[in-house]
Amino acid sequence: MKFDELDSRMRVFETSHDYCVLPGLHIVARLDGRSFTRLTKEVHQFESPYDVHFREMMLTTIEHLMNCGIDIKYAYTQSDEISLLFAEHETTFNRKLRKLNSVLAGEASAKFSLLLGDVACFDCRISQLPNIEEVVNYFRWRHEDAHRNALNAHCYWCLRRDGKNATEATTMMKGLSVADKNELLFQHGINFNQLPNWQKRGVGLYWQKYQKEGFNPITGETVHTLRRSIRRNIDLLMKDEYSKFIAELVNNP
Repeated sequence: MKFDELDSRMRVFETSHDYCVLPGLHIVARLDGRSFTRLTKEVHQFESPYDVHFREMMLTTIEHLMNCGIDIKYAYTQSDEISLLFAEHETTFNRKLRKLNSVLAGEASAKFSLLLGDVACFDCRISQLPNIEEVVNYFRWRHEDAHRNALNAHCYWCLRRDGKNATEATTMMKGLSVADKNELLFQHGINFNQLPNWQKRGVGLYWQKYQKEGFNPITGETVHTLRRSIRRNIDLLMKDEYSKFIAELVNNP
């Protein structure tokens, strides 16, 4: 069998389940660290429950993803997860799900591994959202999850530092209300409202435009060019104000 004939024959098996995101749908990719609890608490022992060095590695990984050939309009991270909102008309890989999932997971895994100096792995899944309202709901969902996770994490590690093991700490937290958890922290000298906002709300990254001054050696004139850079926002807005921020960001061309 000649190569061309063999190539045509076998490509069918490889591409028979290729699915593409339809035009007009908003794409959000969510990446999660695989076994990151063990990686960051046992193997490398980052500070618990939050570590600034780990946060910086996550942010650097996101900046890499925003510069790897896919037009990302907004990125959000909390804990070991990353959410990426594609530009509305992004058509990289013809919007093929298997390509987007595999490339983003591979890029994130490779970059984070280099930063960590050890093997780290991310998985990736794609949400296909029909309108801006659902895009806002998605990021509001992850934003609220960050707040819940922060409260639980600080309570859990207060109990662990008191000498409780993992099972005991988890059992003691079952059934506690939000008020109960805040009281638990207060008894340990922690005012949850005064904790850094990046722990409670996550971090957002997006492009901002700026003027760069240059010099034209031919005309001898000072010239200005429009450039863009990534802004890290570690003090995100809350609740309805955050929803409004996301909606404006999506609507901004």
